[in-house]
Amino acid sequence: MNTALSWIKAYVPDLDVTAQEYTDAMTLTGTKVEGFERLDKNLEKIVVGQILSIERHPDADKLIICQVDIGAGEPVQIVTGAPNVKTGDKVPVVLDGGKVAGGHDGGPLPEDGIEIKKGKLRGIESNGMMCSIEELGSDRDMYPLAPESGIYILPEDTRVGADAVEVLGLRDVVFEYEITSNRVDCYSVVGIAREAAATFGKEFHPPVVKPTGNGEDINDYLKVRVENPELCPRYCARMVKNIKLAPSPEWMQRRLAASGIRPINNIVDITNYVMEEYGQPMHAFDYDTLAGHEIVVKCAKDGDVFQTLDGQERKLDGTILMINDGEKEVGIAGIMGGENSKITDSVSTMVFESACFNGTNIRLSAKKVGLRTDASGKYEKGLDPNTAKEAVNRACQLIEELGAGEVIGGIIDIYSQKREENRVPFDPEKINRLLGTDIAEDTMISYFKKIDLDYDPCSKEVIVPTWRQDLYRMADLAEEVARFYGYDKIPTTLPSGEATTGKLPYELRIQEVARETAEFCGFSQGMTYSFESPRVFDKLMIPADSRLRRTVEISNPLGEDFSVMRTTPLNGMLTSLSTNYNRRNKDVRLYEMANVYLPKAMPLTELPDERMQFTLGMYGEGDFFTMKGVVEEFFDRVGMNKKPHYDPNGDHPYLHPGRKADIVYEGVTVGYLGELHPDVADNYKIGDRAYVAVIDMPSVIPFTTFDRKYTGIAKFPAVTRDISMVVPKNVLVGQIEDVIEQRGGKVLESYHLFDIYEGAQVLAGHKSVAYSITFRAKDHTLEEKEVTSVMNKILNGLSNLGIELRA
Repeated sequence: MNTALSWIKAYVPDLDVTAQEYTDAMTLTGTKVEGFERLDKNLEKIVVGQILSIERHPDADKLIICQVDIGAGEPVQIVTGAPNVKTGDKVPVVLDGGKVAGGHDGGPLPEDGIEIKKGKLRGIESNGMMCSIEELGSDRDMYPLAPESGIYILPEDTRVGADAVEVLGLRDVVFEYEITSNRVDCYSVVGIAREAAATFGKEFHPPVVKPTGNGEDINDYLKVRVENPELCPRYCARMVKNIKLAPSPEWMQRRLAASGIRPINNIVDITNYVMEEYGQPMHAFDYDTLAGHEIVVKCAKDGDVFQTLDGQERKLDGTILMINDGEKEVGIAGIMGGENSKITDSVSTMVFESACFNGTNIRLSAKKVGLRTDASGKYEKGLDPNTAKEAVNRACQLIEELGAGEVIGGIIDIYSQKREENRVPFDPEKINRLLGTDIAEDTMISYFKKIDLDYDPCSKEVIVPTWRQDLYRMADLAEEVARFYGYDKIPTTLPSGEATTGKLPYELRIQEVARETAEFCGFSQGMTYSFESPRVFDKLMIPADSRLRRTVEISNPLGEDFSVMRTTPLNGMLTSLSTNYNRRNKDVRLYEMANVYLPKAMPLTELPDERMQFTLGMYGEGDFFTMKGVVEEFFDRVGMNKKPHYDPNGDHPYLHPGRKADIVYEGVTVGYLGELHPDVADNYKIGDRAYVAVIDMPSVIPFTTFDRKYTGIAKFPAVTRDISMVVPKNVLVGQIEDVIEQRGGKVLESYHLFDIYEGAQVLAGHKSVAYSITFRAKDHTLEEKEVTSVMNKILNGLSNLGIELRA
């Protein structure tokens, strides 16, 4: 978005700032200025001169000698080769010591301009230079009347000696803005001017749109029907007859050129001018080319082909909104008109269209037809339908003011559902708390009034006009207050509320303990992808009917290797162990905290269950019991003081069938651990025994606690008993420990497994297991009979498992 400062001053007449002041202040209040260009850069000592006489150069056929009146007494002599000047012409003249922006060839402008000094051309003295429009840093787009090569001729009524730069309108600055998509109102000069008036505390004077039109009625000429009101919420049409095509006035041409739009003629320029002024695109149709003198707004048919104004054929489908007459398509709504209804030099009557179209549909349609225009760029951001009528009336006003035609009375206005003003609750205390400020309520309301926001004191609501589509809630009002109060004035304050307590959420604290435990035990953290290949289930030997194969598929994957969301964390861990093994790293221990994604139903009807898994993997030094120790260390650190149980019957085909177990805590399976199945190890090319453990964190967290209770040092002595037993091989050590715990009573302090033996000295089908059991009473010294009684209970319980004391 580009605007000239002179155009802004048309609506903020008291604005008196430098280009840098304007840039800084507007950027601070939220209308970011990317940069600016001074049109009078490097233009010095340039005045209006009048050629008094011309004579041939005696030594050069293509040079002439001119005597030029510059309004300062004696005329100056200038030698030039320009072919287009004659006696009496008024021209821009740069005097001795002055500067011009560039050369006559229109090439790149030198950074510091070109200094002009008096000198001699072929022996004849020349005391200045007459200028082409290119030498003044401009071009024929901004000055269409300038000759292709030669001196720029000023109007006859121009005062001799006047500042030529001022006369040409080059004492101006063009600003380039970066407008955010939510500020659609600032895609217009009126919107920018409103912001400038508010920023500098000046009065804003928007264009005054006056009634136009003769005594006729447009409805006698034209019919309009909108068949897709959801895609075209408002459609306004007005008509002009007795068209008189001509160049638009210089002020309009220069404003358009400064905005990057090439002037064409008065009709086209008016539509472009109103689009820039109001941010409302418009289009003009030749009335005589509209079959049935009718306009129908409806979607195209699949397979239609339409030729746009640029002569290109565009393929259409049923989602693209079109402007039609009674027989054919005449324009792609909001994007470009058709070749079959364009304005030509022979036009006598035309229709002005000013409509509001669905922004999303325009964006998608522009992409489909491969055509993006200034109009579509504005429509796709979502325009205010209430601006459409004012814009078309403004265009008709300019038609009358410029004498470009006769406006027919009345307007066709199809407005399916009127957009109303929005009301936002106003709470100055909340705004001050949010910003960390102490701004008075009246001051806030004064900021709102500067940008045309009304305030209802009865309901304590700010009334937001429809062209401010970015204000919906209290935080939006706070932003308006902040930007006009000044971001640089807002003091530095600490945030308030729970965020200042410095504590992590409980779940994150548990995860932090898991990381600390793993790292304390020598594990290094790894990170792997959540996206995996369906082939990993075969590598892990997971059965075809396993629930783990029910995965969430990625709709636009990078490839098959990243096409599903993982349901088990093992593939990433084993891949990392494999990489380390094949790079000859020894004794590798890795851990990962990562989610798995388990669909609740297939096909997906809701988001999957994301479960955090604490995964441990290792090879080299250590075995099954090493991994088991790490798991129990973690349980102890998070307050899970009861003894976990290990069920060897878990269904884990990727683990060694004789060296695996589910981890069960208080009857709930919270994870599993074991040695990797040799075939799976081969699939991952791990040539050593590898061990893994996976703990499901959501299952663990309900059993955790950080509450700790202090117990004093024991005052009474302990009594220890060692027992050596012959145990059937099918009896697990965990079953023995359950009996010890259940029958040890209150005096049981601890127990410790210190020997397991299998060999020829033990009965076949049995193993030798030895425990050291410690007893202690808190309130007295234990007697022998007490210890014996407890030991008898334990031995009786063990005998029920087929266990006998070893002789």
